[in-house]
Amino acid sequence: MNNWLKYGLIGMLLIVSLNANSQKQDRLIQLSGVVVSSDSLREMPYAAVYNRTVKRGTIADIYGFFSLVVQPGDTIMFKYYGHKPSSYIVPDSLKEDRYSIIHMMNVDTIQLKEVVIYPWPSREAFAQAFVEMNPYDDAMLRAQKQLSGQSLASIASMVSSDASLSFGNVVNQNNTRLYTMGQSPVNNLLNPFAWASFLQKWRSGELHRQ
Repeated sequence: MNNWLKYGLIGMLLIVSLNANSQKQDRLIQLSGVVVSSDSLREMPYAAVYNRTVKRGTIADIYGFFSLVVQPGDTIMFKYYGHKPSSYIVPDSLKEDRYSIIHMMNVDTIQLKEVVIYPWPSREAFAQAFVEMNPYDDAMLRAQKQLSGQSLASIASMVSSDASLSFGNVVNQNNTRLYTMGQSPVNNLLNPFAWASFLQKWRSGELHRQ
């Protein structure tokens, strides 16, 4: 008789425990929160929020806010680019059907290997391009060519003249004349306006042999 009573009590305890677990598992909780970065506390828009227990999830909005239905004991995974994945376990001691959290994620610093990009697909192609390469002028020769009188005159001939430019040229000439009064005149070899005036007179036929 005592054995039957003992077995009956054990069975009742098992039934009560199973009912309590079933009720706890059937409880639904509206879990809401904001996902932020641990270093700056800035919101993390469009972070992935995944309930690993029931295999479903959601995406946070532009302000890092999320909301989903969970059960006590569920494991929630958080993922965001440039941050370490993290998890959160829903407490089984919650009494309310709504719960809010602020979940912080740590920055994940990734050290990438150095990548060198070449314009040739292989060493053989580089060797061939190097052999067939035409010699080029150095920076000094290129600068001398660009500052030569012919180049400056060509650039000056393409610059259109207007009233303000002509007036400024006259003012500059007067200032130069006053500045060099009683001295040797300024060399106009590198003066683009002088070259432009020379080319205009040469094209119009004003320059001719005497």
